[in-house]
Amino acid sequence: MLMQRVKPLSRILAQGSDVEHGLKRSLGPWALTAMGIGAIIGTGIFVLTGVASATRAGPSLTFSFVVAGIVSALAALCYAEVSSKIPISGSAYTYTYATLGEFLAWIVGWALVLEYALGAATVSVGWSGYFNFILHTLFNLNIPQAWQHSHWDATPGIANLPAAAIIFLITALLVRGTKESGTVNAVIVAIKIAVVLFFIAIGLGHINPANYHLPPGPLAGAGGFFPFGWAGMFGGAAFIFFAYIGFDAVSTTAEEARNPARDLPIGIIASLVVCTILYIIVVAILNGMVPFYTLNVNFPVAFAVDSIGLAWAGVIISFGAIAGLTTVLLVMMYGQTRIFYAMSRDGLIPSMFVRLHPTWRTPWISQILFGVLIAAAGALFPISILGSLTNMGTLSAFVLVSIAVPILRNRHPETQGKFKVPFGPYLIPVLSAVTALFLIYFLRQGNPLVWGFFPLVWLGFVIWLVVGLIFYFSYGRHQSTIALEETAGLAIRQPPVN
Repeated sequence: MLMQRVKPLSRILAQGSDVEHGLKRSLGPWALTAMGIGAIIGTGIFVLTGVASATRAGPSLTFSFVVAGIVSALAALCYAEVSSKIPISGSAYTYTYATLGEFLAWIVGWALVLEYALGAATVSVGWSGYFNFILHTLFNLNIPQAWQHSHWDATPGIANLPAAAIIFLITALLVRGTKESGTVNAVIVAIKIAVVLFFIAIGLGHINPANYHLPPGPLAGAGGFFPFGWAGMFGGAAFIFFAYIGFDAVSTTAEEARNPARDLPIGIIASLVVCTILYIIVVAILNGMVPFYTLNVNFPVAFAVDSIGLAWAGVIISFGAIAGLTTVLLVMMYGQTRIFYAMSRDGLIPSMFVRLHPTWRTPWISQILFGVLIAAAGALFPISILGSLTNMGTLSAFVLVSIAVPILRNRHPETQGKFKVPFGPYLIPVLSAVTALFLIYFLRQGNPLVWGFFPLVWLGFVIWLVVGLIFYFSYGRHQSTIALEETAGLAIRQPPVN
């Protein structure tokens, strides 16, 4: 019964073509690619590389990025096919609703809310670190420690106020409209890429090969290129997978793309290829410049160049990092409200989230509500926990999107998109699902344990899932559009999967 509530694909496509009452179509392939790059480049290079190197992988983080890039590429191919066939707001949530049914669609949508909301909170903490670094280096100003850190940080404080402040600013921008947001994003992406190339040019001349093979010790673990073993390398891949999740945010813009069937696959794949190459180069240079165990800071790239006596370069890179993290925030918070927009339109959550502003045509109510919640999370929780929970939500959604590819081909062979996964409908999707589950397992690496054996990140996700299921069975299951049609005897049954 739970798997039979599949939303008719014809209705999904019809909702996406409702120009008069839907979201404005204003984004082309270049804008979508820039949006993807804006979401991907940022946190991975500028923030999480430090924590991942120091606590999980060491110099082998280069391999971690390769592993995470492969998993992302497999998922990207699945996203590209499904999003070109179902070009509508909602991303993996909508794809699952059209293939696997309402119950699993709710789980995916709920996981995506976790991904985008806590992902934005994670980025805001990194943004705060670079902002404080600039204040201290350029102006010798210091925000009190109590207002730079949460209670659970390594350096305990009360709340991270700069993290909350940037969330409120991004919220105001997004409420104003996607066209204005897209323009700001395009400018900042260009600046950010220039700064990344600047770091590469400087860092290549300051690599110390000895840093790739440090001797064993209390800080360097077992030493060598794999100081924490292969498990540490895979744990690093699971942790920095956060750095690759931006490409799926592109698929949430389907209702605002001018030609979604063509433009979405271009935006998704092009942004992923560009960013993967840059990641591998940057992390190799970073681990060669300084000993990996010194990088457990929120601003590792600026820290590395400052450590070799190039304070002026650290300031330039810090400005680039702030620009990069700002675009990540922009895309994540943009995508999060579009998920809620889709779920509200289906009746699974209250109708207030589907209301658009009469002038700006944006889901302003949910944007403001989640702006407040995300700001609170960024101010009160540490970056390691926020990042790990974000990965859990993302990878869970990837598993179900991968499964959706063969089901969509079998159930709706008449639906043709501009892109198909190569090597048939099973090989790539199965590999994508299995590798995503593989990284979920290795998220336990470097994560605090509850009761001595259960990773905190798994427990947090289970709690979030239970809360979501309680809401679904008490409200969404009875109030969804398909549920009301069933009550009236009007529901359209989908044919079974062959």
